[in-house]
Amino acid sequence: MNIWIYFTGWCELKNLEQLFLLGNNLKGVLPPCFGNLSSLQILDLSYNQLEGNIALSHLSHLTQLEYLSVSLNYFQVPISFGSFMNLSNLKFIACDNNELISAPSFQPSAPKFQLLCFSASNCTSKPLKAGFPNFLRSQHDLVFVDLSHNKFVGEPFPSWLFENNTKLNRLYLRDTSFIGPLQLPQHQTPNLQTVDMSGNNIHGQVARNICSIFPRLKNFMMANNNLTGCIPPCFGNMSSLEYLDLSNNHMSCELLEHNFPTVGSSLWYLKLSNNNFKGRLPLSMFNMTHLYYLFLDGNKFAGQVSGTFSLASSFWWFDISNNLLSGMLPRGIGNSSLNYFAQAIDLSRNQFEGTIPIEYFNSSGLEFLDLSENNLSGSLPLGFHASDLRYVHLYRNQLSGPLPYAFRNLSSLVIFDLGDNNLTGPIPNWIDSLSELSIFVLKSNQFNGKLPHQLCLLRKLSILDLSENKFSGLLPSCMSNLNCTASDAKTSVEPGMTLPDYGNLEEMFASIGFNYLNYKFLWPEIDVKIAVELTAKKNVYTYEGGILRYMSALDLSCNRFTGEIPTEWGNLSGIFSLNLSQNNLTGLIPSSFSNLKHIESLDLSHNNLNGRIPAQLVELKSLAVFNVSYNNLSGRTPEMKYQFATFEESSYKGNPLLCGPPLQNSCDKMESPSARVPNDSNGDDGLIDIDSFYASFGVFYIIVVLTIAAVLCINPHWRRRWFYFIEECIDTCYCFLAINFRKLSRFRR
Repeated sequence: MNIWIYFTGWCELKNLEQLFLLGNNLKGVLPPCFGNLSSLQILDLSYNQLEGNIALSHLSHLTQLEYLSVSLNYFQVPISFGSFMNLSNLKFIACDNNELISAPSFQPSAPKFQLLCFSASNCTSKPLKAGFPNFLRSQHDLVFVDLSHNKFVGEPFPSWLFENNTKLNRLYLRDTSFIGPLQLPQHQTPNLQTVDMSGNNIHGQVARNICSIFPRLKNFMMANNNLTGCIPPCFGNMSSLEYLDLSNNHMSCELLEHNFPTVGSSLWYLKLSNNNFKGRLPLSMFNMTHLYYLFLDGNKFAGQVSGTFSLASSFWWFDISNNLLSGMLPRGIGNSSLNYFAQAIDLSRNQFEGTIPIEYFNSSGLEFLDLSENNLSGSLPLGFHASDLRYVHLYRNQLSGPLPYAFRNLSSLVIFDLGDNNLTGPIPNWIDSLSELSIFVLKSNQFNGKLPHQLCLLRKLSILDLSENKFSGLLPSCMSNLNCTASDAKTSVEPGMTLPDYGNLEEMFASIGFNYLNYKFLWPEIDVKIAVELTAKKNVYTYEGGILRYMSALDLSCNRFTGEIPTEWGNLSGIFSLNLSQNNLTGLIPSSFSNLKHIESLDLSHNNLNGRIPAQLVELKSLAVFNVSYNNLSGRTPEMKYQFATFEESSYKGNPLLCGPPLQNSCDKMESPSARVPNDSNGDDGLIDIDSFYASFGVFYIIVVLTIAAVLCINPHWRRRWFYFIEECIDTCYCFLAINFRKLSRFRR
């Protein structure tokens, strides 16, 4: 609705004090008559589609205005806020998700207002030439500041925000391109509870006296910077600390017990991922009562983890992957009776050994389990029940034995990756009970037998990798049911529970009827991207995150499949990669493959396929890799156009009866008039390579002669018999010639 029409007659309401128009899909520019609402104290225009330069509106005439929210519109907002400088009652400005623009060259004097809250996040993704909003230098009562996700490129960290505003409670400067060291104020800032400066270029160490400068600090986020040094020791005695994220920095030291709060601390989120911390894991972090999210992945922690956790802390998310940890897997971590809310356990890419304890599959709330890339051995657990498990990664271990029957109860399973182990047996018939399965990887094991038709009943299956096993039999035609549509479920794992960033700020704004800040939640920073390795385009690629959402692939290479490729597989129109190489497949390449419009990699090499390559395949304009080498194909290669103009001789080698570019074999030479066959016979019947025939015959003749000579030299008895045989043959031949000579003489007379 156009706001001009909406406000016909409203602008005469000169006694109106509060106006809330948020979320009404209003469009257009603000009408000039807004300036007539002289008594207006609260104006909320957020969540609409309004536009125009807000400095040119008549909002600057609203002298009684205390609260202004124009977030999530299409306004242009001058970074100086010069048009509002005379609004002495203004306490709150929120203009998030609009467009910050440069201010005019003339800058007004210091503003008459003293803000309590200023929020202008997500206003520019490009470098902001106007720089940081310097009018904030004159503000001394700020309680809440959010300028996250703006590009103030080259700007030093504004430490004066701490110095000038002793009442500051929350400061959000995430992803703002600030540079320089983290400079703390000289005096104490007792009210500061939340600092988020992640995603900048702040370097140096976190000051050791940070706890005395910010004595009530609750949430401290400095991820994705260039910090060095160690965690300030005072954090271990800071009972107010709840959320600490120092991940993705260059911090390096050996963590000790006193670096972490005691059992009674309030810390519920700790993330130290991707640094250079080393030494043993401090046991104190496992005894923190309220620690729900623990991320220590991507460091250099070594040694064994204690055999059994005390589990005074019941982890919801536990990640110590990609370290140098060894020994047996820690016990008690998945005990369902103590940890009902466990969501994720990630111990991958370490050096753990031994068997998998059954409790890792017995937590009723567990959704994500990753024990991949360790040295685990033995069979998979039996008799467990984990109905909520959605992601199971056990690849690159030394697990053996068949798939246990207990896995049939994982009806919520989305990803099941058991690749690179020593597992055996067939794919069980109960596989169709995994109705949500989207990615199924069994590559590089010892599985055998025929593919059960129950695989075809997995309607959400989009990636199936059974390569490098011992599967045999015919390819099921029903595999054409493979799901090739996009799916979000296979790309990332989302936390199921969050804790709010509560505060008492609503009391500070109660006088203007404002409770906005009470709804700003602090979400756990969890960025788990599902990764799957696939062999495509002649290489092994790792697909993860957003690209995995659209990925669909079928890899049955390096097995013992026989028979023909089902023509029904041409219905896999959305598939990106199909690999059937290194099997014993026979028959023709289905012309229906021309329907695979999105395919990027097609590998049929090292089989016994025959006949012509379907000419229709040249229409596959997304095809980047095509390999039919080492088969029995014949006739002309596909026309050199579109993607097929990029394929080299290696795509066709090992097929002696193929001709045409990019091969050296000329079709004119191979298809002489006497040797040509009708087009409808695929051109592979009766065509003989005469050079190959002579070469084969010559080799065979030499082998036979040498074999006879060797036998005669070794065995004297056989040598005498051979000479006697030769002598008899000579006598017989002499008699035959003599008789025929006499007959010929009589005939001439």
